[in-house]
Amino acid sequence: MSSSLSELLAQRQFMRFWLARICGITAHQMLMLAISWHMYELTNSAWDLGLVGLFQFIPALLMALPAGHVVDRLHRGRIFATCMALLALIAVVLSMATLQDQVSRTLIFGVAFVLGLTRAFQMPAQQAITPLLVPKSLFQRAVALSSTGVQVAVICGPALGGFLYLGGALTVYRVCAALFTLSMLLTLWVRYAHVARHHSLSWQSLFAGVAFVWERKVLLGAISLDLFAVLLGGATALLPIFARDILHVGPEGLGLLRAAPAAGALCMSVVITRWPIQRYVGYKLLAAVAVFGLSLMVFGLSDSFVLSMVALAVSGAADNVSVVTRLTLMQMETPDEMRGRVAAVNGVFIGASNELGEFESGLTAALWGPVASVVAGGLGTVAIALGWLKLFPDLARRDKL
Repeated sequence: MSSSLSELLAQRQFMRFWLARICGITAHQMLMLAISWHMYELTNSAWDLGLVGLFQFIPALLMALPAGHVVDRLHRGRIFATCMALLALIAVVLSMATLQDQVSRTLIFGVAFVLGLTRAFQMPAQQAITPLLVPKSLFQRAVALSSTGVQVAVICGPALGGFLYLGGALTVYRVCAALFTLSMLLTLWVRYAHVARHHSLSWQSLFAGVAFVWERKVLLGAISLDLFAVLLGGATALLPIFARDILHVGPEGLGLLRAAPAAGALCMSVVITRWPIQRYVGYKLLAAVAVFGLSLMVFGLSDSFVLSMVALAVSGAADNVSVVTRLTLMQMETPDEMRGRVAAVNGVFIGASNELGEFESGLTAALWGPVASVVAGGLGTVAIALGWLKLFPDLARRDKL
């Protein structure tokens, strides 16, 4: 193990927050798997699966800029802990509703709305905490190690959730409540030097993060690249359809499909942690996005469970290159007093690519069918990677982080 990695692992506050994030993300992945399978059991509708994403995106979009302002003023650890407490409460509500056989389409949409509202505060808070816990010299490795933990959680969460779902949704929701509570407690144990800031609540302050990103074309290119790539190339919302109707596997198969991209991302995270990206950052980023699109086209055309798993794993590995590069660029070029608001802007883009992408997938699948939806999205992602070569030449020519 390199000395810098050993030093990173010795940062106790970083490791506590790393464990808190793993617990929270594992629970969130289990929760989303249970909700999506529960919804598909209730309605058999690709449209409704897409609407779950839309109901998460709307509050996340509306609250993103105010949330970034709050994160830059208040204690970020306590904000994140509060989000975990709210997610635990959601899991308890779903447990009670399931126990009384009261889970409905309307309840799931309501839960999705609260999840989106919570994410508006959770995302900028968690992104803005890490730079306060490690020295700048270790930051890229910290991002890669964090990504490794995230991918482990994204692998274990769906896989565990899928197998637990064999015992019923109630079991999944109860385990989620316990994990969210543990994440909250671990976060409250994290200590760092909080500097109180007193930004006046004004339009200029709210939109400061937008202006900051807009003026820095490398950041704008990296963040918007992820937005359009995942918006067009996302297939997560349609996985229950592929699992049940195309690949003919049950909820445990759905769990493995949801875990496959994270397995690929985990492998790539380990590689980047050991050998950080040093040169030709921009071209490697664009190439990774193109590979992401191609792998999703293979997944869409596959009727083999094994090939589908491999294609999704490759997509996750390629996406991880984008994630680590984008987050490192964003954090390294953003002053601490702006990190919450810039992270909120990044959160809007991530929300648009993930939740709005789920809605786009559900809509196109309802119109064209799931296979055509995924293949067309993958093709669009490749086109985006090629287009960004011309639209953002400074990003493409970026040599070092």
